[in-house]
Amino acid sequence: MEKSIAKSAWLMLVVVIVAVTAYEIKLRNDGLAVSYDDSPALWTDKRNNVYGSKQDQVVFIGSSRIKYDLDIATWKSMTGIEAVQLACVGSTPLPILKDLAADQNFAGRLVIDVTEPLFFSSAPFFYERPNNNLKYFHDHTIAQDASFELHRALESQLVLLDEENLSMNAQLGLLPFMVPQLQNRPGVMGPPVFPMEFARTTFDRQTYMTANFLADTAQVGIVKSIWAGLAKMPSPPPMNDAQILAFLQDVKKNTDQIKARGGQIIFVRTPSSGPFRDMERMGFARERYWDQLLKVTGCAGIHFEDDAATKGLVCPEFSHLSIEDARIYTKAFVNSLSKHPDWNVRSEKLLTKI
Repeated sequence: MEKSIAKSAWLMLVVVIVAVTAYEIKLRNDGLAVSYDDSPALWTDKRNNVYGSKQDQVVFIGSSRIKYDLDIATWKSMTGIEAVQLACVGSTPLPILKDLAADQNFAGRLVIDVTEPLFFSSAPFFYERPNNNLKYFHDHTIAQDASFELHRALESQLVLLDEENLSMNAQLGLLPFMVPQLQNRPGVMGPPVFPMEFARTTFDRQTYMTANFLADTAQVGIVKSIWAGLAKMPSPPPMNDAQILAFLQDVKKNTDQIKARGGQIIFVRTPSSGPFRDMERMGFARERYWDQLLKVTGCAGIHFEDDAATKGLVCPEFSHLSIEDARIYTKAFVNSLSKHPDWNVRSEKLLTKI
């Protein structure tokens, strides 16, 4: 009896190993590389790194554009400085700005990416992800830290551990696209489901589109249609001038707190193009929003349309750069950043190597 149980156990182990290995090989043959889950645990791992010297690191907050558009390898090759990526996709950076402002131990250099429809919004949905990340950061336990380190070790080796795309829940979320009978009822909307290869994430929390995605017009079209659908959703009426000023005064309180401790802040407007950019111009005129943001806060800003090297960059799906253009953008961004007082991040020694 015991021998029979042992044989069954060994057979099951062999079957599992063969199945897992075959699945991993298939995923890699499909062109997929390891992608880390952009979870609160990974965000917290980066949030713990904001306390280095201003000479050794720069912290980035914002929405998904800075996660795509800042190519961290290019940044490091030009500066030798760590990029602490704390931006959250589909979110406003304001909760994270407020948290850093309240953190008496943070007095570093902070880059704030501005995506106007998210930044200048009070919609609860846009606050959900950063608030969840912050709650995990402030409440996480030693056991959760140990679990993160174990998962990180496994995740770094196996494509199939992509929970955001390959877990059972993620796969079930794709069923409405494959089975017409499972489409949402009229008037019912779920969260958008993006193609898996649209968003792959490195351990540094940089996000990128794969070459397969960029070559597939159908996949690119899906993302474009998602943006078009979101643009048609009901939204609050635009803020009047008094409301904009009150909003910006609240931002200023947070930026002033960081600057009072010796920190440095600069705002950045990353690229968008096509109909998305047209929509942003209509709803968020630069002189009313971006220009006023810099004026009220007294902070410097870098706008992609002010630089000949970046104003012509085209986003494949109108809102984020390909990894090749992210490298171009990052080089231009480093050069622009270094023109501002106290922001010289260029390393002439390293520049000779790129």
